[in-house]
Amino acid sequence: MIYILLTLASVITYGQVNLSLDADKSEYGSKEVVNLTIVLELNGIDLEQQTRFQLPDLSKFNIIGSGSVTNTVIDPATNTLITQKVSRIALEPKKKGKIKIGSVLVTVNNKIYKTEPFDVTVKDFVEKKSLAANNSGEVFLNMEIEDRDIYQDQPTIAVLKVYSRNMDNLRKVKNIHLPHQDNIYVHPINFSKSEIDPSGYGNMASQVLAMFMVFPNEAGYVEVPGVSASVNSYSGKNKIVSNKVKLNVRKLPEGAPECFKNAVGNFNVSVYNASKEKAEAKKPLNVVVKVSGEGNLPDMELPKIAASPDYEIFTPKITSKVSPGSTGMKGEILANYVIIPNKSGAISIKTEQFAFFDPENREYIDLGQKTLALNAFSHDQIMEARTTVEKVNEYTNNLLETVNTPVLKTTSFKVKEKSKFNWNTLFINIGILFGLFILYLLFKTWQKKRTLVRETVSSKPLGSVAETEKEIRELLKTDINDYFGYLENLKDNGEYEKFFVTLEELDHEVRNQYFQSTSAEFKTFLEKHKGASLAEDYSKLQQKIQIEKYAPVKSAEGLEELLKTIVNLYSQISK
Repeated sequence: MIYILLTLASVITYGQVNLSLDADKSEYGSKEVVNLTIVLELNGIDLEQQTRFQLPDLSKFNIIGSGSVTNTVIDPATNTLITQKVSRIALEPKKKGKIKIGSVLVTVNNKIYKTEPFDVTVKDFVEKKSLAANNSGEVFLNMEIEDRDIYQDQPTIAVLKVYSRNMDNLRKVKNIHLPHQDNIYVHPINFSKSEIDPSGYGNMASQVLAMFMVFPNEAGYVEVPGVSASVNSYSGKNKIVSNKVKLNVRKLPEGAPECFKNAVGNFNVSVYNASKEKAEAKKPLNVVVKVSGEGNLPDMELPKIAASPDYEIFTPKITSKVSPGSTGMKGEILANYVIIPNKSGAISIKTEQFAFFDPENREYIDLGQKTLALNAFSHDQIMEARTTVEKVNEYTNNLLETVNTPVLKTTSFKVKEKSKFNWNTLFINIGILFGLFILYLLFKTWQKKRTLVRETVSSKPLGSVAETEKEIRELLKTDINDYFGYLENLKDNGEYEKFFVTLEELDHEVRNQYFQSTSAEFKTFLEKHKGASLAEDYSKLQQKIQIEKYAPVKSAEGLEELLKTIVNLYSQISK
């Protein structure tokens, strides 16, 4: 019986398989890492692991890292080969609450083994404890990103909150600087502060300061840097920085078309002729490529106009009208091309092929090429097609532009001589002169009385040089709103030359208010008294004005955008 029992025991231990899945603990904080340990133990030389570990659904976590090790030993007591494989997975929870972790599967000798599922709980107690441990007078920033598992170039919304035990400190937080990094694009949604919530983490008052979109432009684990702000106090300004957030950025699926670049969202492409006149060979015309939709619109590569021997292409001017949407930045981007046809006749202007990835349906959509068919006329054909009225108007305009206006005949304005002397006119003139003399005497008498009163009153203090300069500047101050309205009218009427002349007068008037004769001196003045940011905006505006002024073809959209920038900047300068 002893031999029989020992034989059965050796057979049982010879083919034993043990598989287990455990977590290091059952409760975690929202910022803690969940460590899972998978252990597979094979007792026997004939046991073979046929498949890798099949993990459960871990979509509610960000996988931070993983590793495995395999050990093989021989039990000297039973002379049995023992193979042990241990794998560790580090997870970061995306959500709070109770999260279920399923079973791990593995196939050994054509038999499937699995572990038992269990639950872990993710709470806020760690974050509450860290905030409550600080002094009551301090202020904390916290950046929250709910959706951390996204595709490349797909947006996720970040919310910036401020916490403090003293509600008065929340009003002192200013100068918010959003994160900047090469592997992400950041676009603000709004900077409007919400109502104060008196019961936040650790019974602290909280307030939403800003919301912004983050577009990661590379796959993998992308860390969003902290948001910085300043807290104004009596002792000075203190800089505070929020926490960092790690994103799990998935690669886009395979099977992308060759023309796909980095457009993620839902878009439409159109091309049209923006010139009002007929297309003429060897004459420039405006062709606009418009991309509209919602997604990573400001950061994606736009489809260009394909090159062709039928026409010549110049670098386009890009104008954008975008705003935050529910699944990205929505609106439209216009690429305004100047194209010169090289020949007369039918011309086909084509764009490059364009494709985008739709994250909602998880598929690539190829829009192909967009085509604009034009019929370019020769100069003779254009002249023949004009009506008599159009020809007369053109000749008149050419005459007024090239020929000096003749001197008007003044003989028609001469006063004709009369044979009789008009006594009534003489008496009226004498009466007018006598009345003017009486008014002169009254004015001199009033001036003497005013001088006597001024001498009896004590003179005012002269004041400092800065105060005197301020008074002179107020006297010289021009109502720039009149200029804004006049520039708007000139833009709408298409009087572009007069538009830029009036713009130079506006800049000259504003510089005179601050006693600066040149633009370079005015930029130095702004940098010293108004801030480096406003001075840099002024310099960029001057460059933009020169580009628009000497552009071969003026566009209404470009001047509209330029006028908005002018109104915004000069209003800030004249405050």
